[in-house]
Amino acid sequence: MYFTISTTLIFLILIPLSLFIFTRSKTTSKNNSPKPPKSYPIFGSFFTIVKNKDRFVQWSSEIVTNSPNLTFSIHFSLGRWIVFTANPANVQHLLKDNFHNYEKGDFFKVNLRDFLGEGIFNSDGQTWKFQWQVASHEFNTKSLRKFVANVVDSELSERLIPILRKVAAEKTVIDFQDILQRFAFDNVCKIAFGYDPGYLSPSLPKEKFAVAFEAAVKLSSERFTSFIPLIWKIKKGMNIGSEKQLKVAIGEVRNFAKELIREKKRELEHKSSLESVDLLSRFLSSGHSDEDFITDIVISFILAGQDTTSAALTWFFWLLSDHKEVEDEILREINGATSEGASAYDEVKDMVYTHASICESMRLYPPVPTDSKEAMGDDVLPDGTVVKKGMRVAYHPYAMGRVEKVWGKDWADFRPTRWLERAEGGGEKWSFVNRDSFTYPVFQAGPRICLGKEMAFLQMKRVIAGVLQQFRVAAAAETEPVYVADITAKMKGGFPVRIEDRN
Repeated sequence: MYFTISTTLIFLILIPLSLFIFTRSKTTSKNNSPKPPKSYPIFGSFFTIVKNKDRFVQWSSEIVTNSPNLTFSIHFSLGRWIVFTANPANVQHLLKDNFHNYEKGDFFKVNLRDFLGEGIFNSDGQTWKFQWQVASHEFNTKSLRKFVANVVDSELSERLIPILRKVAAEKTVIDFQDILQRFAFDNVCKIAFGYDPGYLSPSLPKEKFAVAFEAAVKLSSERFTSFIPLIWKIKKGMNIGSEKQLKVAIGEVRNFAKELIREKKRELEHKSSLESVDLLSRFLSSGHSDEDFITDIVISFILAGQDTTSAALTWFFWLLSDHKEVEDEILREINGATSEGASAYDEVKDMVYTHASICESMRLYPPVPTDSKEAMGDDVLPDGTVVKKGMRVAYHPYAMGRVEKVWGKDWADFRPTRWLERAEGGGEKWSFVNRDSFTYPVFQAGPRICLGKEMAFLQMKRVIAGVLQQFRVAAAAETEPVYVADITAKMKGGFPVRIEDRN
């Protein structure tokens, strides 16, 4: 009874106040120049943030790219401040030069702890360092690279291509975002666990582990978009609503993962070494047998490997559908690179224009649009921005791909040649011009740079080559898709396409 009365009183106070502030912000927004929102006592910029919640990435990008030093601070509420930056010098300071002062922090770790535990993407300090050392050793082996190439080729030839061929013959429309997510999930489960969920089987099944994993990702990401974190914590404590659903989904994911680990352990007991070269087998063979440790790290890699590559490919194929000249150039390169008996790696390693096209696509639509760290102590960023202990500092890859000083006045154009130059000696051959990872932090930068970067490019280039050789992917809708961000970026409502057979 007391709780009900208190809640009612709070709403009676908040509703008129929110209407007043919302009206004022609406009136002052007639001036379209994007500026940091006004901050009010206690509430900060809460109401302006809520008003822009459905396009928070775009809204914050507009503000930061129009700030003199590409940095601005925003007061969320109750004294919670966040600094957003698209300044490469600040990003280098954050991710490398003063790395030890900026950690994932409690905000990030608490939101994802139930799902990722102490996995590599949700840990700091010695816990993170130990996992990074173990993982980096495994990721730098030729045998794993060959295994990844074989897995991708198998999924491509046995599942993805036959599905696209059927869709092309029937002249139907499919959600290509869903198809690419299924493709990526099968791949990453084989690479991580040596387990094939068959999520891209012809019937497009609702595979239990995949469905539970997707639910866990979606519901975990909702914690980040809860502007009053206390709400989800109360729901968790009472085991109701979305938190109850999240608990069930995480339970299914972790129990399934642990059963696979136990099965691999039993297999290892009867053999001196495992025949499989998936990550789980590698970790167990090298003496790492703690169930929780292995579960945390493998689930983290599934999350990274599924959502990021599928998101990048989805936006890539959408851009390509509207840029025939880029598609034609990629096709010329693919046809020149394909040879009888060549390995997957050999075929794609010299696909420079395709590589540039992927980079250009991720510049405009990065799979992870923003990422933040928590300051462990007071600091001053290179541009003079003061950071207090406990504040979060977010670097903004989505905004950084839209900085005119870096990319030119044509930054809004999809132009792969901005990453290329003609090779020495002239001729038609392109040479790739890399950007430093602090100007283009799509794969993070510094000590925590993505370990799977090269594998991601290998997978994406194989998919692009395999699909474009036989089909054209044509967007079924004429309007631009809506870019929405959970833990990773997606197209709102999916990506409906028609598949056209090139023959």
